[in-house]
Amino acid sequence: MLSYSTQLIDKEDIEVVVNVLKGNLLAQGPKVAKFEEDLCTYTGAKYAVAFNSATSALSGAYTVSKITEKDEIITTPVSFVATSNMFVSLGAKPIWCDIKSDGNIDENKIEELITKKTKAIVVVDFAGKPVEIKKIKEIAKKHNLLLIQDSSHALGSSINTQKIGSFSDMTIFSFHAIKPITTSEGGAVLTDNKEYVQALRLYRSHGIVKKELWDSDMQSMGYNLRMTEVAAALGSSQLKKLDNFIKIRNEISDYYNNRFKNEKLFSTQKLKKNTISSRHLYPIILNTKLHSIKKDIFKELQKRGLGVQVHYKPIYENSFYIQKYGKTSLHVANDFYLGEISIPCNQSMSMDDAKYVADTFLDVIHQYKYLG
Repeated sequence: MLSYSTQLIDKEDIEVVVNVLKGNLLAQGPKVAKFEEDLCTYTGAKYAVAFNSATSALSGAYTVSKITEKDEIITTPVSFVATSNMFVSLGAKPIWCDIKSDGNIDENKIEELITKKTKAIVVVDFAGKPVEIKKIKEIAKKHNLLLIQDSSHALGSSINTQKIGSFSDMTIFSFHAIKPITTSEGGAVLTDNKEYVQALRLYRSHGIVKKELWDSDMQSMGYNLRMTEVAAALGSSQLKKLDNFIKIRNEISDYYNNRFKNEKLFSTQKLKKNTISSRHLYPIILNTKLHSIKKDIFKELQKRGLGVQVHYKPIYENSFYIQKYGKTSLHVANDFYLGEISIPCNQSMSMDDAKYVADTFLDVIHQYKYLG
């Protein structure tokens, strides 16, 4: 089955991992430091702090920001739950901002949600498409708010050739198996703020500083959230190939765009000319007339070998959030969830695979042409 997104591991990746396994050091060491340096070189950020997952990275970013139960965080409901879970675990309250038809937060609706309790704006670059970060930064600066960018989908994306990772107070990347590059599991926080970096390094390693010989000192609360040498070595190897991975994903996306340009039963995510997306996902947005039969479409696509997925059920629709905060309903986010299906688009695919995906998808959708 062709997956909506997947990793591509080659001989070079395997060799660097095997070399680490043959060495003496498997826990955090020079390979992690090298991977952090590579991330900075690639993105233009001053500092990177690697973690064992993007969830841990989010937890670190929110914690060193001193987010507490007194705070409100304006964020998007269209993301994986970790984006909100990690600040909710600190007691902060999510203030949901509706999205636009592309899946990204609606920058024009943010300012009206700001109150005296607002501490931060947390945005997500859905599918790899950068949010309107310039306007959002202006809003954050005007109101003296922290801006955190969950760019778990967007390593390698850029605006006017500037890579994502160097725009916000802190940017989080994910290196999960299906992300633009993988360390099997892993994440990182990128920032230009040295104080954040020092606090993040403590947070990921028990809050401990080594002083002299056997003597160490726990200076703050922390946990074991460190990335391994094995994961970091794989990350550095994968990062060398990232631009080529994104090139392949965009070639497939361009092919889809051309095949789907005149369709009326669904739409696709559009990009501005000055923007490059990592194309972590290729989201299809079904016409409202197809919402009631989306499950049938989904099952038929899987039956024909397309590993499709849906991204995402709005976070506020999960039982935990309903029980904690009550029911929430945002019009565009609700409609987006009802219509979204992510179809296969990844660097392991050939153009023949892409043709099969497009042919199959159109064949299934065109069964419902009478609804158009």
